[in-house]
Amino acid sequence: MTRSGVRLRQAVVAARELDPVAARLRQEFGLRDPFQDPGVGAFGLRNAVYAVGDTFLEIVSPVREGTTAGRYLDRRGGDCGYMAIFQLHDLEAARRRVEELGIRVVWRADMDDISGTHLHPADVRGAIVSLDRADPPGSWRWGGPDWTGRVGTGAPGSVVGITVSVSDPSAVAARWAEILGVPAGDGTRLALDESFVEFTRCEGNRDDGITEIWLALPEEVRRGRDDAEIAGVRLRLLGRQDSNLD
Repeated sequence: MTRSGVRLRQAVVAARELDPVAARLRQEFGLRDPFQDPGVGAFGLRNAVYAVGDTFLEIVSPVREGTTAGRYLDRRGGDCGYMAIFQLHDLEAARRRVEELGIRVVWRADMDDISGTHLHPADVRGAIVSLDRADPPGSWRWGGPDWTGRVGTGAPGSVVGITVSVSDPSAVAARWAEILGVPAGDGTRLALDESFVEFTRCEGNRDDGITEIWLALPEEVRRGRDDAEIAGVRLRLLGRQDSNLD
């Protein structure tokens, strides 16, 4: 099993209208009531965060003009993948790498139980990337009170990967690998703890961002399906027996 000290813990999509997307996720995957974080109001957003096992799916939706998410939706032409949040064993080393690479930090928070660092997407390419630390490691404040300083319980399944479509997959994969402090692998796929990021080529010169989110689900939830399209993102559905990430 890969032991990189880095895990994809949360995948985020942006949507013009939050409620229909939230309802579809609950209907399709039997998710429980989401956490709605009042703190994102400072960014002009509403959100809904769903726990899937000990990983998370989040929807963000702008509620005022001039938000980062709103501009992102405008550039992408509609609902789309938005952010990847990684949990790192050694966040301070990652922050030093970011500084040495000259990557801009657009938001940073440090609390007793969690820290977060959002990187400027233009310096990373493909998506907004957040580098986070949780203490204890199984906790996740961004998932709500049930996960603050402790391990909660999510719906059956797990977020195990994302696909990022960009104009130069090898170059962007190398950039992410450098930031995360993991091997570049075969040049287009980063193997992380219990998860992965893969990069594919998009048409034209504009990066399309996160185009797929991979979920490992029990068969009673998957129901024989291979994928589902929600909020401009393809959710790739794996049976648990198919989700060996080594």
